[in-house]
Amino acid sequence: MVVVIFRARMKPGVEKEIAELGERIYALGTAMPGFISYRDYQSSDGESVTIVEFESHETLKAWREQPEHRAAQEAGRNRFFSEYRITVCDPVRDYSFP
Repeated sequence: MVVVIFRARMKPGVEKEIAELGERIYALGTAMPGFISYRDYQSSDGESVTIVEFESHETLKAWREQPEHRAAQEAGRNRFFSEYRITVCDPVRDYSFP
């Protein structure tokens, strides 16, 4: 499994446009081979945190290079985000209860 942590802050006034694009990108991403899960969180200070899991680095690479996703990444840099950080992780340990 590979875990991607995407932390971002949006520019003011882009909420509606990014929500519409986000719906399309979510539909594409969840349909990709190797997709495991997606979770999105919003902090009280305005930062959003998204956690995405894929089966492997190869399946994550296919998602990263998917043409509509590439266009959305460009739109994010140019129009939507004032800042962001992407961290890609290989889990060291994974367990749950119960």
